[in-house]
Amino acid sequence: MSDKYDVVVIGAGPGGYVAAIRAAQLGLKTACVEKGQNKEGKPTYGGTCLNVGCIPSKALLEASHKYAETQHDFAELGIEVSDVQMNVKKMIAHKDSIVSKLTQGVGGLLKANGVTALHGSGKVLSGKKVEVTAQDGSVQVVEAENIIIASGSVPVEIPPAPLTEGLIVDSTGALEFEEVPGRLGVIGGGVIGLELGSVWSRLGSEVTVLEAQDTFLASTDQEIAKAAKKVLSKQGLNIQIGARVTGTEVKGNEVVVTYTDAKGEQQQTFDKLIVCVGRRPYTEALLSNDCGVTLDERGFIYVDDHCRTSVPGVYAIGDVVRGPMLAHKASEEGMTVADLIAGHKAEMNYDVIPGVIYTFPEIASVGKTEEEVKAEGVEYETGTFPFQAIGRAMTNGCTDGMVKIITEKASDRILGMHIMGQNAGEMIHQGVIAMEFGSSAEDLALMCFAHPTLSEAVHEAALAVDGHAIHMPNRKKRK
Repeated sequence: MSDKYDVVVIGAGPGGYVAAIRAAQLGLKTACVEKGQNKEGKPTYGGTCLNVGCIPSKALLEASHKYAETQHDFAELGIEVSDVQMNVKKMIAHKDSIVSKLTQGVGGLLKANGVTALHGSGKVLSGKKVEVTAQDGSVQVVEAENIIIASGSVPVEIPPAPLTEGLIVDSTGALEFEEVPGRLGVIGGGVIGLELGSVWSRLGSEVTVLEAQDTFLASTDQEIAKAAKKVLSKQGLNIQIGARVTGTEVKGNEVVVTYTDAKGEQQQTFDKLIVCVGRRPYTEALLSNDCGVTLDERGFIYVDDHCRTSVPGVYAIGDVVRGPMLAHKASEEGMTVADLIAGHKAEMNYDVIPGVIYTFPEIASVGKTEEEVKAEGVEYETGTFPFQAIGRAMTNGCTDGMVKIITEKASDRILGMHIMGQNAGEMIHQGVIAMEFGSSAEDLALMCFAHPTLSEAVHEAALAVDGHAIHMPNRKKRK
């Protein structure tokens, strides 16, 4: 006879483990199925985010940024340092140490909250049953009143650039280089490509980013995107737009990449090549043919606004469903679904999900871009303010970037906030909170912001919406 639970969660990533903990906190008998293993072959939690995504990449970004600062920026501050070296193996070990601590922490949290951990691959069967296949091939079936699918996503592979051990790698492989590549190619100029390209560029790689789209960061507000491209190019990233890779050839320890752009067919040779053209939902061997759960035309599990699938009592969250592939979006969906299962009222606001690109400076946004607002035919106003006019930005040595606020003209309600600058990923939550409460730009303009802070740029951008900015000439007349 199989074990029976109130809730069985498939996947222990940022969506799954949060859903499991929340469900257990609400008094529901909960199990969490996870197949992940660490480098030692032991069970690991946290999914892509903690193991090979958000956390390890930020560890490398921070280390490489400090190295670059030491090399190029400290002298201006009067700090004289010579013969700066980067020990790549030690940097990778530091990254691994952080991953180990966090993933073990998640395991401890599951245990502390009374969640039963089931190690193996989960598969949804008919009748709300879950088949769990362990690494040794043994199988058990558990029953559930409710199932939450949080299986996540995996990197997209492309036929022109098949992965080759040590030479052509995906985003996971790019976290494990043991030495700095002399020439590094990056296929894909999105979030992952720019972050990983930045890491190795700071450490000395000659980095070329090949982006197939004709627009840089197409989903980002274009005023911000254009400023970002200028800064990143100045830092050494060779960003080529409209470059569509058609083939790769491994020659010894090099990779020859063929691509087409506005000039025709081109070729470049690299020592390493990273393929990061996006991610796709992970559904392999996840659903039995008769379980009733359906996929949409793009391969995502179909869900409604409350993450309910086509089968009552079966939910899906995170990267495996529609919406942005962001860890925090998955976590919020996990908590929302657990609350709904427990009989509580819960709703998630999909219009106010922030996104951050962890280049330096960071690029962060929430809400609509100016292009989106314009396409919808909404009458709007904008207010922008550059960090070069902010005292704290000057003292920090990073004046690149700006804050941009977009409002509905009639009501002054904030429709979007976009920031490029140091600590943009922290500052964007001022926009998140404001939008969640339906604030206007005037609401922000009337608040008292501490001085000197980077956040004063948010205050000034809000003032600038009505032409009232104090610390720069206004582009529009005061009302």
